[in-house]
Amino acid sequence: MSYIFISDLHLDEQRPDITQAFVHFINNKAASAERFFILGDLFEVWLGDDHASDFNKLIKDTLASLTMPCYIMHGNRDFLISVDFCRETGFELLPDPTNTILFDKPCLLMHGDSLCTGDQQYMEVRRLLRNPDTQRDLLSQSLEERAAFANRARSTSRQHTRESAMDIMDVSPDEVTRVMQEHDVKLLIHGHTHRPCIHDVNSEEYKGTRIVLGDWDKKGWYLELDQTSYSLNSFDIGTPL
Repeated sequence: MSYIFISDLHLDEQRPDITQAFVHFINNKAASAERFFILGDLFEVWLGDDHASDFNKLIKDTLASLTMPCYIMHGNRDFLISVDFCRETGFELLPDPTNTILFDKPCLLMHGDSLCTGDQQYMEVRRLLRNPDTQRDLLSQSLEERAAFANRARSTSRQHTRESAMDIMDVSPDEVTRVMQEHDVKLLIHGHTHRPCIHDVNSEEYKGTRIVLGDWDKKGWYLELDQTSYSLNSFDIGTPL
């Protein structure tokens, strides 16, 4: 038996190919896992648990079909996921970061955006949107107002990405080392950067492994972890596993 991790699917009605791949993945790959983890940005945008739509119902029903322990973490796109979503899907909402034990080994799970400390503009936005007062204010607005806010935020984010140096958009190595040392782990798993890779963390201060989950676009990505090994895998969107 194994644990499976995904992140950054950015599910959206405008990408039915990714939605179809997700449903197939859940029914044919995730269903065989002992535990299943989503480390943020399952959705391109989540306007709140009160947003009822056929698309949202499809995703929630698909997740609810899983019978093993399942976990989800907020990303920078779906930070308004809350208790109703978890009740309807059977998922447990994990704090970011989360210390856990995976096959008797300490591990740290994160979405990963908090590691990008070189991008000061983004970090300020993150602090604002993760503030409970800001979230309460958003949820007090109508769905139409929330959708307009999300559209403006995505437009601003795309412009910021175009104008920023590539290294600024990635994690800070010093922050990775600091966080792993603070939480006393040798394994860190995260998403967010859309740069799937397995990295050796090798500094004078700390040594360990950092696994970066991939985003779903032309390919889908997942990490499979068992008692003795791990593998970061991809498949073509539209091609059955």
